[in-house]
Amino acid sequence: MPAKSAAQQKAAGAALSAKRGDQPESKLRGASKTMEKSMSENQLEELAHTKRKGKPEHKSKS
Repeated sequence: MPAKSAAQQKAAGAALSAKRGDQPESKLRGASKTMEKSMSENQLEELAHTKRKGKPEHKSKS
């Protein structure tokens, strides 16, 4: 499943970095902390590698 916004893609990248051990889990906040605990490395990689071109910064809540 590709990321729906640039913010979601960035959060997935941060969570993936922590899951791989490149940065400590204690540095995660908000959505990235939740993603790191609830998603597999493959799912995070799929979200993080989505192209950002044409994506809104934040998806509208409607």
